[in-house]
Amino acid sequence: MIPIDSLIRSNRKTIALIITSDGKLVVRAPLRASRAQIDKLISEKTAWIHAHQVEVLARPRPVLKSFKEGESFFFLGQAYPIHFSTNGITGLELRAGAFWMPSSEPDRAAAAFTAWYQRQARAVFAERLHLQAARLGLQPAALRITAARTRWGSCSSRGSISFTWRLVMAPVEVIDYVVVHECIHLVVKNHSKTFWDRVAAAYPAYLDAKRWLRENNGLGIEFLSQTKKG
Repeated sequence: MIPIDSLIRSNRKTIALIITSDGKLVVRAPLRASRAQIDKLISEKTAWIHAHQVEVLARPRPVLKSFKEGESFFFLGQAYPIHFSTNGITGLELRAGAFWMPSSEPDRAAAAFTAWYQRQARAVFAERLHLQAARLGLQPAALRITAARTRWGSCSSRGSISFTWRLVMAPVEVIDYVVVHECIHLVVKNHSKTFWDRVAAAYPAYLDAKRWLRENNGLGIEFLSQTKKG
C-alpha cells in the first residue's frame, strides 16, 4: 500500500488523491469516510499514483535566481537579461530587449520583479479574459490575481476567476489556454470528459499549452518562491 503523506478531512463529499510537486500523496476525504474506504481507493489507483509521482519528480526544479548582471527573466514566453545602470533609471523597466534596474538597488530586485510582474499580470489577464470569455459567450463574475505557486488558475463557485501572477511569464497562447480552461469551469465544474471536450472545442491546441506548462515549470516560473542572495 502506498503511504499517505497527509490526510486532510473536511465537509467535502468525495475522496481526492493529490500528488504534490515533491511527489507526496495528499488525500482529501469527507469527515465520515472510513480508513478502509480511503485505502481501497488508493489500492485501485496505485498505477495512477505511481505514474504521477514519477512525472512530477521528473519535472525541472524551480531555478534559484541570484539577480546578477545578465541573468535572464521571462515575460510572455521570452527571456530577457537584466542590466544594472546609473543612467537615470528609477525602477525596474523592460526596454530595448532587456530588464533594467538602478545599479544602486540590486538588493531590491526580487521585490521589484514581484511588483512589476503583478502589474503586468493584471493588465494582460484582464485583456485575455475579456477576449476569451466574450468569444465563448461567458461572463466571469470577477478577476483576481494571486501569488499561488502550484496552481495556474482557478474558478470559484461564484464565478470569480483567479490567475497566479507567475503565469505572465508564459507565452500568450499558453495564457489563453489557462484562461479558456477556467472559463469552461464556469459551466462545467469538474474535469470530466465533457469538460475536456469543451476545452478541445474552444482551444484545439490545448495539449501543446499543457505540455509547455509541464516542461517549463522550473524555468523561472516560480523563481521568487525561492531566492538567494549572491
